[in-house]
Amino acid sequence: MQVFRHSDHEATVVGWDIRVLLLARDGGGASNPVARALAGLGGLVEGEAELYTALAAMIDDPLGYGLFVMECDGYGGAEAGQLAVSRLTAAGLRLPVLLISRDCREQRFPADRSAPVLLRAPLSAVSLRVGFEHALRDRLLARVWQQGHPRTTA
Repeated sequence: MQVFRHSDHEATVVGWDIRVLLLARDGGGASNPVARALAGLGGLVEGEAELYTALAAMIDDPLGYGLFVMECDGYGGAEAGQLAVSRLTAAGLRLPVLLISRDCREQRFPADRSAPVLLRAPLSAVSLRVGFEHALRDRLLARVWQQGHPRTTA
């Protein structure tokens, strides 16, 4: 028996239109597989190819982005990704981060909410989804809580 799940099925979407900045050497456009996968999870993906332009965009709009995803290999590997995260932190910006790198021997899903999720490249759909859900766990919990506690209007 085969089961088909439509892409608009609520169980597949976990991003709920969260604004995602994807930093990738190819600019993170529609042809980028990570951009397509993030959009499939419900993210509103904006791509950027230049590291400092991406960092400036997030710093200039601190409440605008809900997730930063960096394909680290085009910028010097996982170490460059960690450096980008430390620059965001130094600027006072705290947002969930996914770092994707071939340098990654072991994927990391840290308990510390300020630490980035580290995923191994090439990226599988399963690891991206798990990383996405882990990075956005506070948002997911808030959404579940809101569904269980609907607003009442007077």
